Amino acid sequence: MKFAFKSLLASSIMAAALVSAPTLAQEADSYRETQLGLYVTAAEAYALMQENDRAVLIDVRDPIEIKFTGFAEPTDIHVPWVLADRDSFDEDAKTWPVLRNADFEAQVKERLDALGVAEDDPIIVMCRSGATRSAPGADVIAEMGYRQVYSVDDGFEGSTLKEGDSKGVRAMNGWRNSGLPWSYEIDPDVAWRPAD
Repeated sequence: MKFAFKSLLASSIMAAALVSAPTLAQEADSYRETQLGLYVTAAEAYALMQENDRAVLIDVRDPIEIKFTGFAEPTDIHVPWVLADRDSFDEDAKTWPVLRNADFEAQVKERLDALGVAEDDPIIVMCRSGATRSAPGADVIAEMGYRQVYSVDDGFEGSTLKEGDSKGVRAMNGWRNSGLPWSYEIDPDVAWRPAD
């Protein structure tokens, strides 16, 4: 399915490509495959949003992560899949543990309903790198009855460089590195807020 979608958007993606010349401990475990098997790169996601005004972009990253790494400007919904537990610190892992957002499904559903998103509208789910958050988030949204739920397989920050002075830095592909519109300013109408 991924390859069929890529073929349909090939010309748009080429045009987009010409125009665009704090790690969570849980991300060590890769979870990229979704139940629906629908994937896009960040550039393909943006092209889909340009072609279809019904397409919705959902960012599932922790708010603090977004604060320091940036926010895709066309984001329609921000609901984190997991949140850093700021009340405890894991001495062995040398980081804060992450907890699943128990309100994820209800908050996403509320926002999708508020936007009037239909079950056949494209929904694009993005995390930092395309691993462990966008895919399970996409699965939950698909289980809610939505049939076109895509996971952005290179995420907001993209992949790490494999060599050179910046080896290990997320500076390859992804939303931010593909020249797509992003900012450190977060839209207050989109920003996530905890459930009451």
